[in-house]
Amino acid sequence: MIEKADVVIVGGGVNGCALAYELSLKGIKAVVVERKHLASGATGRCGAGIRQQWSSRENAALAIESVRIFERLEEELGSSIGLRQGGYLIAIHDEKDMEQAEKNVEMQRSLGLDVSILEADEINDIVPILDIEGMKAIGATFCPTDGHADPFKTTYAYANAAMRNGAEIYRFTEVQDIVTDGEEIKAVRTNRGTIKTGVVVNAAGAWSKKIAEMAGIELPNVPYKKEIIVTERMTRIFDAMVISFRDGIYFSQQDEGQILGGIPPPETVTGYKTEPTLSFLEHMSSTLTRYAPVLKHINVLRQWTGFYDVTPDALPILGEVKGLKGFIQCNGFSGHGFMLSPMVAKLLAQLIAGEKTSLPIGRLNLERFEKMDFEKEKSVVG
Repeated sequence: MIEKADVVIVGGGVNGCALAYELSLKGIKAVVVERKHLASGATGRCGAGIRQQWSSRENAALAIESVRIFERLEEELGSSIGLRQGGYLIAIHDEKDMEQAEKNVEMQRSLGLDVSILEADEINDIVPILDIEGMKAIGATFCPTDGHADPFKTTYAYANAAMRNGAEIYRFTEVQDIVTDGEEIKAVRTNRGTIKTGVVVNAAGAWSKKIAEMAGIELPNVPYKKEIIVTERMTRIFDAMVISFRDGIYFSQQDEGQILGGIPPPETVTGYKTEPTLSFLEHMSSTLTRYAPVLKHINVLRQWTGFYDVTPDALPILGEVKGLKGFIQCNGFSGHGFMLSPMVAKLLAQLIAGEKTSLPIGRLNLERFEKMDFEKEKSVVG
């Protein structure tokens, strides 16, 4: 194991590997330490969606810029990431939903996003299998440049490109302590040895709170258990991701024909519980077939669990913390880390390199929770 690095990144998900790549482009020696295999946490268990439709300007801006990067990423990294832009259709259920959707769309359009509000009779033009009455929709929003990418392919494409540029990635390496001296970071101690460094990036997903505690920093993040199903393959019948903030459901058809989706379980579960539940399966099945009755005859092949790393406002925590120089946060994505990762990595690399960030991230620092200076993201699903 290397004994010294400019930056140690804790967490080998898409954000950690993307950041290692972006730092490598700047000649900054980065080391990624991952306690399991790459993409073993939220990255490899997510719904693979890429969405730009948000209620907060911060999330929307990060997502819009990330999509621009996703669109050229295969050429840049020299590897397939499985990008497919079939759009996101977001159900609107009543006048309150419509009022929020109109507000969201106005903000999103101000950022240059191609997004529209559909009447109820236009929904089937996008997704023919939907039962408009069953899903109780009065309309929907739709952005054609939203879509999907493969989380595993994307993570490994970033990781391999980073390593070609000199980054080091240590799998099955667990962080045991972050060594500090006063208000400075000195090293990261792992089960395989100690790496001296002055900069640590906490990109450990649902375990970020525990990593921060090693450095004496308290994060407000809470891990929430989530579940997903995937079905047998079938002929392609729709391209868009369908989601509802009201019902919490999201589902899409993957490249190979499977239906993949999730919904919040009937009972809220926090903490590191990993057992799949029958209650989720029943709830997901009943809601999915209410939205798309044609799917009631297909078989579920598998369900699995993962975690949302949730902050009080459902926006990420990015940047250096007050009182500990060099301790950079890259966590709290609240279920949306994959889709924001390309731009987040670019911004944090700029920050670490001492450059001006190409988007402002000051409002996403940890201190906003001390000041209670935040507004909750309303466009959260799953």
